Formats: sequence, structure tokens, C-alpha cells
Amino acid sequence: MIPVGFLVLLAFSIHLVGSQPSQSSQQVTSPPSPTAEPLGDGNLSFPWSRLRLPRYIVPLHYHLLLHPNLTTLSFTGTVQIQIDVQNNTNWVVLHSKGLQISKATILDQNLNHLSDQVLPVLHNPSHEQIGIFSPRVLSSGQKYFLYMEFEAELAEGFYGFYKSTYRTSEGETRFLASTHFEPTSARMAFPCFDEPSFKANFSVRIRRSRDYISLSNMPIKTVQLNGDLLEDQFAPSVMMSTYLVAFIVCDFKSVSAMTSSGVKVSIYAVPEKWMQTHYALEVAVKMLDFYEEYFNIRYPLPKQDLIAIPDFQSGAMENWGLTTYRETSLLYDPLTSSISDKLWVTMVIGHELAHQWFGNLVTMDWWNDIWLNEGFARYMEYISVEATYPDLKVTCSEDDFTSAKHCYSSDQAPKNAYLFAGEHLNLTAMMNTWTLQKGIPLVTVTRKGPRLLLRQDRFLRTVHPSDPQWQAVFLWHIPLTYKTDISSTIHRHMMTSPTDSVHIGEEASWVKINSDMTGYYVVHYADDGWDVMAKLLRENHTALSYKDRTHLIHNAFQLVTAGHLPLNKALDLIGYLQLEKHTVPLLQGLAYLEVFYHIIEKRDEPTLTKNLEKYILQFFRAVIDQQTWSDSGTVSERRLRSEVLSLACHLEYPPCLERANQHFKDWLHSNGTLNLPTDVAETVFSVGAQDDHGWTSLLNTYKISLSEAQKNKILFALSTTKDTDKLQRLLAMGLEGEVIRSQDLSHVVWMVARNPKGLYLAWNFVKQNWDTLVEKFQLGSSCIRTMIVGTTGQFSSPEELTEVQLFFESIKEQSSQLRATQLALENVQKNIRWVQRNLETLRNWLNEQMK
Repeated sequence: MIPVGFLVLLAFSIHLVGSQPSQSSQQVTSPPSPTAEPLGDGNLSFPWSRLRLPRYIVPLHYHLLLHPNLTTLSFTGTVQIQIDVQNNTNWVVLHSKGLQISKATILDQNLNHLSDQVLPVLHNPSHEQIGIFSPRVLSSGQKYFLYMEFEAELAEGFYGFYKSTYRTSEGETRFLASTHFEPTSARMAFPCFDEPSFKANFSVRIRRSRDYISLSNMPIKTVQLNGDLLEDQFAPSVMMSTYLVAFIVCDFKSVSAMTSSGVKVSIYAVPEKWMQTHYALEVAVKMLDFYEEYFNIRYPLPKQDLIAIPDFQSGAMENWGLTTYRETSLLYDPLTSSISDKLWVTMVIGHELAHQWFGNLVTMDWWNDIWLNEGFARYMEYISVEATYPDLKVTCSEDDFTSAKHCYSSDQAPKNAYLFAGEHLNLTAMMNTWTLQKGIPLVTVTRKGPRLLLRQDRFLRTVHPSDPQWQAVFLWHIPLTYKTDISSTIHRHMMTSPTDSVHIGEEASWVKINSDMTGYYVVHYADDGWDVMAKLLRENHTALSYKDRTHLIHNAFQLVTAGHLPLNKALDLIGYLQLEKHTVPLLQGLAYLEVFYHIIEKRDEPTLTKNLEKYILQFFRAVIDQQTWSDSGTVSERRLRSEVLSLACHLEYPPCLERANQHFKDWLHSNGTLNLPTDVAETVFSVGAQDDHGWTSLLNTYKISLSEAQKNKILFALSTTKDTDKLQRLLAMGLEGEVIRSQDLSHVVWMVARNPKGLYLAWNFVKQNWDTLVEKFQLGSSCIRTMIVGTTGQFSSPEELTEVQLFFESIKEQSSQLRATQLALENVQKNIRWVQRNLETLRNWLNEQMK
């Protein structure tokens, strides 16, 4: 399966971007006409009208010098860019945003000035471009040097060359300067050709005082300048896009180790969190060794730094040789980090290091192909973690891993490529059906005597059957697998037509399609098919693997949402879970019940809400009662414990509340020195936060804690209070950015919106502070997306949909640029449709269960 997946990626015809864009990706552009005589500034107009830069000048090498001042929070710099001119022109057009350019000049290959005067620099702020006019024509086929001097303030927010702070345990605030350039913010730090296809080499120098260190993509050499000033000179980089350049000036400490091939790996963090860096170092070394072997391509740099930035909007960023992370994505504290925190750190490191090859070495031509970068890195998260940390068991179980059925294994990998041996597979034709059309297929199965009748349609969760989209024709080549009760063999069939059939025999009493959920399609069992599966699970659930049981639960509830299956059929299906011993299907069923509960509890349906509470507690009581309040057990057992106890206490199950309250009292009496079991700490804090003293004590601990994992758990607990004044205070603190960092504001808004007492507080907060939020986080950022989707995703009535539509209409110019607004509307429509289809069914079904 692994080699097939890799070939599939190659079949996508990825463009390996070098210093010059491929002909197929170039715009049809021509340079402004050359001018023989110099023109005065007043006679010049900006020479370029398009958003994308012209292609007649290509950067080859940047020589960049920066001198940030962490007292004045500003920086000065110079850049000398070697350029290759491919058409005669008087103009160089490139990117700049927010930079004060004090000098610009152009030199020939011998470093002679083309003009004895400073060259005019024109600005086009709407496109973030500058145009530099040369009185002498720049000749096609020649190379020149463009030299500029500039200065700017260190940016507010999270993009460009920006300032960050952290507070020591003594209360001292310290500053650092860091970068985040993806997708288009390198232009905020230095003038550049800020598009991914313009790859070049970068030679970076940074001036600093002895109080700080500096980091960049490449290894460092330091020289002494005048007085106390030092200059760090970084080796020339490999060819790379501007968005992967990075530099940081800070006073952090690090730990280091070498990979088996001699790459130096270092983890950096604020000094007081240095002890939380050791797990990340272990992971990064293992991951780099794994990727070099897996890709059979050596990591091309001599070092790899990973650094935890206190103010960081994204989860992490793959800058080549200097990956940057949120502290929660890199630091691990064994005393306060849960198993889920550990898994998160491992997965994020695996993701970013995968980008060092796929994304950095091979780069998309333009941002509309970023999905391929991220999709591949997401895929490699699972591959790398399964290979290096099998005990974490990420999409498989320990048995699966050792037997190499559907998990990574160097021995098994080649065999999985030929699971459809005997059939001639046209890989290109098959993959075109998956890569050139959106969505996934729904396979409907109807049993007719000895045969299965198959039909494929596009699976849509948010479109009503009367919508024309429902009838749109989509066709996939689907590698179906299935098994029956009469054989242990996994059967295979390639479905390439809208309808098809397979022979299974009269004697088969049941058939399970998509064995071990290895295929990317949804399965619907027509007629009495779901009743047959529910009966099988009740009578002999171990006849199916835990993966198949999980898959049935997932498919059933997805089909409920899409309107293909009544809710009571899905609820009947999970009735067997009282017999279930495996954590994965338990977690799957619990997750869907929890989703429905959170929809219902935000509506004015007190009787229905109470009945659903009673059912869940009755249904899962045995599972709840057998949980220990500890960190013992396997990874999956620990994750189940966290989920089950969190829900039980949220539903106010008395034994859960009693245990949580006792743990919280013990923790308070210890003055916060008691280390709670990490898997239940969030639940304990959430119960403790329900009274004034507990809430205030938690907030005080939040202010001084050095563990971001603990702070995350406390912040969630603070957001569960039923006191709306406290929820308002949380939102205000997040906006103000001192106690709760601005990077965490979107998470606070989302958490408050999950609270039935805070839903409208969070929504009104987003509306009332919209302009401030956009200025703080940028329009297309993940934080804006989280706040929009996180608040509206809790709505489920036509009146709420109208309100959301009115707000988006009031910010039409901005909302039209946001994919998140369309997603938000679809989510509300999906929730409304779910309520309309299923509320009465749920009410009646629960009434039957309560008899």
C-alpha cells in the first residue's frame, strides 16, 4: 500500500521548481518597453498592473544583512539580489510591504553602478509591489545586482519579522524577534520576489548584541564588530522559496544531538522551559533518520533546528533547517503533558520534517497547489509515527503493526502494491478519477439472493436530495474489498462503472464491504442491510475486526447526517457497544453521541437534553465505572479514559463529580505542587472551575505556569464555567493579549462557544470586534477561520442561519475572500437539516429506551 501511495503522488506530475519557472507555469507577459533616456520621478508611473510578478527577471542569490534592535523594536537592513534578466527592460518589479526603502541602486556583474544617482522606487501598495527604474536598459541574458537599504518596525501580530515576548518566573518581560513568512510575508522583512516559484540562494547576516543569539536556515559563523556588536554570518542556503527563509534573535537555550548521518539537531526554547525540550530532540533525530531511509534522499542541510516561539499563530512552520513551533507543539513536560499532548508533539514534528523534502525540496508552483504539500505531510505524519513510535498506535493496533497488515512495514510495503494482482491496473486512469474531481464516492449495496448489486454516487453531507448537485454524475474507479461469514478470505473487485454486481453465494448471511476500512469511500447497506449488521454486532460482534466495527459506526452516522439513514437505525447499531472491549469503536460511538448531545443542549429542549443525558450515562455506566483516575494503561486506554470521564463529569454523573472534586481539593491544598494524573487533569480542573474560588485559583495558576500543556488544560476548564461574567472576562483577556496570549484567542472563542452559556457571547464577541480581529490576525489566517467556524458551527436553527447570513453580508467585501464563511454557512445548514430530520426520531427513540 505504501509504494502505491508514493507512485500516486508521483503521478500527480509534481513540478520540481528551480530558479526559473517552467514554461507551462509562466504567465504570458512582456516587460515594459525599454527607455533610452532617464525620466524624472514625476514622469514615472507604476509599470506593472498584475498581482503576479512579471517573469522577465529571476532572482538568483540574496545577500541579506539585518540588524534588529530589541530595545527600540525596529530593524534596519540591506539586501543585494543577483538577478538574471531575460528580456530587455528598464524596470525591476518585486515585493515589499511596510518597509521604508531609503536607497536603491543597480550594479553590473563587476559591481559597477549603472547610474550615479539613487534610483526611483515606485510603490503599488494594493499589490504590495515596488518598481525600481533603471535609466540604462537592463539587457537580456545579463546578470545584475539590485541593492537596497531599508528599515521598519518589528511587526505586531504573527507575520513577517515580528516581535514576541515571554515572562520569566521573576516577572521580567523579555523580547525576541522571529519570522513567519508563509504564504506572502517575506516581503515584510526584506524586498524580495515573494512567490514560491522564484527559488534562489540566500546568504544571511544578522547583527546583535552579546545578550542574544541568532538563528537562520543554515549553520553559523560569528565575527566581532565594533564594541559589543557581533555579526552572525550564515552559510549560503540551498535554493529555496522566500517563504521558507527564517531568522530569529532571542536568548533561548538548546539541547542538541546528531543523526546517524551526521545532521546536527537542536531544540530551542525559553531558558526556563529548557527541560521540556528533550522529548522533541529524541523524536526529531529518529524522524530525520527515518525519512532519509524512507525517501532514499539525504537531508540536504548540515543542521536542523526546531524552536518553540511564545507567540505563534500556526501550529508549526517548515522553514528549511529552522522549523518554528507553538510551544504546545514542541515542548513536552512528563509531569503535566497527557498522552494526547505527547502524540500531538510527535505528529507535528513528523509533519514538519516531512516538509523538509516534500514542500522544501519539491515545491508547488503556486499556492493553489498547497493542498498537495499539506496532504502529503499529513499522510507522512502517520507513516513516520507508526515507524518510529509504534507504541503510540496512530490509524493501527500493536497486533496490526507487528503483523504488518495495513500499517507501515519495510517488508510488507512492496507486497501491498499487488493486492489486486491478476488485474491490469491503469494507475493513471484510476487516479484521475480521484484527483481530478472533488468529493468521495458513496457505494450503495443491495442484496439480491446470491448477488450484491452496487451503485456509486457522489457522497454529499450538506446537499438536499432535491438539489441538482445531488444528481450530478461523478464516477470513480473504486478498489472494493469485502468479506462474508462463509470465508476468511478478503475478496477484491474493481468498480469502474456507475452500477455493478458481484456474486457472493446464497449461503452468505452477511457481507461487510470495505474490509478494515482501507478504502476511501462510504458504504450504505440498502433495504434491511443495516438491520443485518446491527443483528450481527449484537450476537457476535467479534466476527468483525475492531476496524470493521468502527467503520460501520462511522458510516452509519455519516449517512444519518447526509439523509440516507434514519437516526434510530444508527442508534440501534451502536447498541452492542455495551459488549465492546476495544477502545477504538467505543471512542467512535461515544464521539457521535457527544456531538449530538452538544447540539441538543444548546437548544431549548430541557426534557430531551435530560433524557439523552440519562441514556448516555446508563449506556456507558459500566465503561465509566471501570476507569481508574490514573495514567496507567495503553495509549488507547488512556485516551478512552480522558474522553469517558470528561463526558461523565460534564453530564454531572455523581461518582465522577465526587472523584474529580476530591482530586481538585487535594491539588488546591498542595498549593499546586501536586501533580494530577495527566489524562484526567483537564476533567478535574473543569469540575473545580465551577465555583468562584476554584475558578480564581486556576486563573492564578495559569498566569504563572511554565507548562503550556497545563495552561491549555486550565484554559479549557475556565471556559466551562456557567458564570457568563467569567466567560466575558476570558474573551476580554484573550483580546487584550497579556494574561492570555493573542495566539490563543481563537481557541478561547471556540471553547466559550462550546459552552451553552457562552455560545451567543462568543458569536457577539466576533461580530463586535471583527475589525480588530482582522487587523490582529489577518483575514485569511487560521485564527479567523477558527473563530468563524467555531462559533457558527454550534448553531442549528433557521433564525441563527439568518443572523449569520446577515453578518456575512455586512462584511461582504471581506467574507467574499474567505472560504471559512462558506464552510460556516454549510455547517449551520447541515445542523438545521440534521435537527429537522432527526430531532423527533431521537425524541421517540429515547422515550422507548426510557420505558
